[in-house]
Amino acid sequence: MRIGIDARCLEEEKISGVGEYALEIIRNLLEIDRENQYIIFSNSYKQTSKNFDFLKKYPNAELKRFRYPNRLLNFCLWYFGRPKLDILIGGVDIFFAPNINFLAVSSPPVKSPPRNLLGNFFTQAFFGVDLARGKDCKLITTFHDLSFERFPEFFTAKTRLWHFYFVNPRRIAQKSDSIVAVSESTKRDMEELYGKNPQILEVVHHGTGADYKIISRNDPRLLDVQKKYNLPYKFVLYLGNIEPRKNVRSLIEAHKKLQKNNPKLEKYKLVLAGNVSLLCRGELEKENIHVIGYIDREDKPFIYNLASLFVYPSHFEGFGLPLLEAMACGTPVISSNNSSIPEVAGNAAIFVDPNRPQEIFEAMRNTLTDEKLFGELRERGLKQSKKFSWKKAARETLKIFHNIHNS
Repeated sequence: MRIGIDARCLEEEKISGVGEYALEIIRNLLEIDRENQYIIFSNSYKQTSKNFDFLKKYPNAELKRFRYPNRLLNFCLWYFGRPKLDILIGGVDIFFAPNINFLAVSSPPVKSPPRNLLGNFFTQAFFGVDLARGKDCKLITTFHDLSFERFPEFFTAKTRLWHFYFVNPRRIAQKSDSIVAVSESTKRDMEELYGKNPQILEVVHHGTGADYKIISRNDPRLLDVQKKYNLPYKFVLYLGNIEPRKNVRSLIEAHKKLQKNNPKLEKYKLVLAGNVSLLCRGELEKENIHVIGYIDREDKPFIYNLASLFVYPSHFEGFGLPLLEAMACGTPVISSNNSSIPEVAGNAAIFVDPNRPQEIFEAMRNTLTDEKLFGELRERGLKQSKKFSWKKAARETLKIFHNIHNS
């Protein structure tokens, strides 16, 4: 079986949670499967990323890397329904998209496709008919969340336009032969919002890498990382994209209460780590908190280990990978009581209403002052994180490939 994987998200040096998922799924698929051939598709005009270097050790992996300007490629996929991505990489039985992107897929192809550019444009825009893959290729797409459907107010007008008109996730869902949902919560959203048949929806949870673990306090790299990011000695951590959906405003307000009402807890500073959205940048400049920006992947386990507490008051998550990462590193977790978070965290976190800073503050205070509670959360988190692994996710994904190929 020839399996094509869209890895365009790995062209960025600073990969997000979606990039982390794609990287780990590809790496673990190649570790467990030496029989099938994997064709890794990517495209970038500059091509500076080294995220593909690991492929060299796998003889059944071939990197097909193109240098088209992305805007031109995306325009052609959306407007003309060309190039057919499976044909572009030499033909595959399955094309796997680890995230929604410009795919312009169709199944089955229309009987009488438009013969002129204007007709093709209107067909694409209004009827959702695309001609960008071969008829013998099966498409499998991963949906990480439908936050853009649930909470469009949390996104810029540009991002909403990108989702709803150009990429059109609903159309991609309709054209996919199988859909991987990263949680039961996302699966329910796909059923409710897109009316997808549960039979083509498969839940495959994220995992954590082996490097997310408790690190010895004698490890010199802890001090190196602390100096690199100018971290305080004691701190409460948030790690993830800093955007309205993540609700860092409530966390900031809760932390102010923590420091104002508890002299013994003043030493616990607030550290926000991750890419800062334009919608939050001006607001954060007014606050006296540590905003350290993007963290290199190899440094993340050390920062989780350095943190006294991890707080994640998001309004909505498709999965919530930072929760697992923090738990695997032995850091107690406080998080929201919504969407996929209870599914991921189980009994290993304190759940709060993200709209109530007072509730977040009380959870932070109780965890930091109650040694028994702190220890229980730490142990439960370690146990909960062991239920998830990237190798397990890869096995389940490979099973979906076989089922779709044989159907």
